[in-house]
Amino acid sequence: MIVGLNILDALFTMIIIELNGVEINPIVLSVMQLYGDKFWIWKFAIVSFCLILLCLHIRFGRVKVAVVSISFVYLGVVLYQFFLITYH
Repeated sequence: MIVGLNILDALFTMIIIELNGVEINPIVLSVMQLYGDKFWIWKFAIVSFCLILLCLHIRFGRVKVAVVSISFVYLGVVLYQFFLITYH
């Protein structure tokens, strides 16, 4: 779920930027300025690497809570982006 939401986040971010929107995450903004449209490769790699680390430690209760929490936060971000695109 997190990987899929990450892909949607990158796609929606590019759509919002094309619609004259702005990126409010300063880290992603700096990567976008460095790599342009290929920022999604960096974003996908970082999120995937962190997710692999979490999955390797999934037996710990706090990690399970973290994965579920991250999923809900990411879902909220993607739904917000969808709302921005839809009602632009």
